[in-house]
Amino acid sequence: MTLPLDGVRVLDLSRLLPGPFCSLLLADFGADVVKVEDTAQGDYMRWSPPMYEGADPSAASAMFLALNRNKRSICVNLKDERGREVLFALAREADVVLESFRPGVLHRLGCGYEALRAVNPRLVYCAISGYGQDSPLRDRSGHDLNYLALAGLLGLTGDRDGAPVQPAGQIADLGGGALMAAFAILAALRERDRSGEGQLVDVSMTDGTLSWLAMLAARTLAEGAPARRGALELGGALVCYRPYRCADGWITIGALEPKFWAAFCGGVGREDLIAGQFDAPGSATHRAVEEVVAARTRAEWAAFAADHDCCVEPVLDLDEVLDSAHVRAREMVVEVDQPGVPEPVRQLGVPVKLSRTPADPARRPGPGLGEHTEALLRELGYGDEDIRSLLESGAVAGPADGVRGSFRA
Repeated sequence: MTLPLDGVRVLDLSRLLPGPFCSLLLADFGADVVKVEDTAQGDYMRWSPPMYEGADPSAASAMFLALNRNKRSICVNLKDERGREVLFALAREADVVLESFRPGVLHRLGCGYEALRAVNPRLVYCAISGYGQDSPLRDRSGHDLNYLALAGLLGLTGDRDGAPVQPAGQIADLGGGALMAAFAILAALRERDRSGEGQLVDVSMTDGTLSWLAMLAARTLAEGAPARRGALELGGALVCYRPYRCADGWITIGALEPKFWAAFCGGVGREDLIAGQFDAPGSATHRAVEEVVAARTRAEWAAFAADHDCCVEPVLDLDEVLDSAHVRAREMVVEVDQPGVPEPVRQLGVPVKLSRTPADPARRPGPGLGEHTEALLRELGYGDEDIRSLLESGAVAGPADGVRGSFRA
């Protein structure tokens, strides 16, 4: 079966999470993603804890494999002139370059957007960074938490008098960076179909995160009234739209529409609470709902939700989610065979379902560092003697044994 992105070649120079997740989406739908890694440690994510007890410490981690299936790896030393020549050769045959360095890093190495565009005007060059190519903050270091803070999302999350609540998922990295980049790359490729020219795609994780606040920002811009933590209708300020502690954990009530709130109140025999749907936390209605919810277990509330259409669901731990009927039905856990690993590796599946040309998350396992260096050089036309010379000079590197590292170093 032909996948939607068959024939698209992506050079992924990024590391860790935002860039690799973006190229994972492209790879699962058929793009030929080539990880261009350095000749020392490669992608730092390789060196998070090994995935199973007794594994060789140099084996790729579960986190790395989950982000890098369906990709190939070539090790190139971009500080070496011959290594840069290899990158230019790769770029001539590529459709997309993806990188996540601080702005200006690749330009200083002589292989930034303008240099690569000179050898391939059709190239779509996507740069994911914290603040964008022309921000006054462009040279600042940062991570997900910093971008959430500067985009305003962190300051709006949590109770009014409490500390901002740090989310468990990497919203800025993934929602603000990876997803925006994947969308932008596809948009730029579609435009290239018409014009024949590539372009620079500038993705700021802070900008992307800010866009998630579209409704709140619209109100602030229109009314001039700043949003505040603890005072947001969808941020805990309404008794009908909050998490509640039950007998053995937590549930959520998301009954924004009056019909759902009425169904909840009627289901628990408390029609007297219907009029207090939009009361605030701390009100008599809130205290009454807390008492009602606390009297039942999560399982009892799950059964209640099955019988009453009222937007009530339990708060699940991640292990419960991964074993749920929903996840099984949606094939959101898949198995990928990985050389050197005793059993198939279980990973998250593909969140986007296409009816005719679905993604294939198991075409190729996560690559070893430099595993495909020689094969890719041969595809570019390098002969055996040239490849041997490049390897001996350190301009490129092949499969690495005994390499160690840590993204926390």
